[in-house]
Amino acid sequence: MNKIIYYVASSLDGFISGINSDVSKFIPHAEAVEKYQSDLLNFKTTIMGRKTYEFGYRFGLEPGQPAYAHMEHHIFSKTLQIEALSDQVHIERVSIARIREIVAISETDVYLCGGGQFAGWLLDNGLIDQLKLKLNPIVLGEGIRLFGNSKTSLVVKLIEKESFDGGLQFLTYDLK
Repeated sequence: MNKIIYYVASSLDGFISGINSDVSKFIPHAEAVEKYQSDLLNFKTTIMGRKTYEFGYRFGLEPGQPAYAHMEHHIFSKTLQIEALSDQVHIERVSIARIREIVAISETDVYLCGGGQFAGWLLDNGLIDQLKLKLNPIVLGEGIRLFGNSKTSLVVKLIEKESFDGGLQFLTYDLK
């Protein structure tokens, strides 16, 4: 059975970005970036919320185009409207049944890109199977939380740990 894998960078205090979606304090460690990009090649399907998809516009993503050329994209939003969508980009209504269907038909595990509110909703509904956390040795103080406003309490199991110079760590947790 395919899994939903939330693969995301976080500060020590649990933020995936600072105020105004600022990610400039996150460590651009070359070896870690290479590992992350290599790992993404193992996914053929990504899910994300509207804000995460639109965040890509800052980095040159054209509306309606895939953020990752090799992946099928499912953007969950009640409000996003784009006239010219790539065949790889689908705008979806938030639904547990639809997410389960996407996971079931995907050729690979599903990459949960971004987070915050959408990741919190997925966590609240027991839909995230694994968390791959790129833990940065920074404290942001405020911004977008790893799981948005979720109040779900969970004990997870660390299954893998990799450390990089400067204190950056990749931690993989099973959530189920």
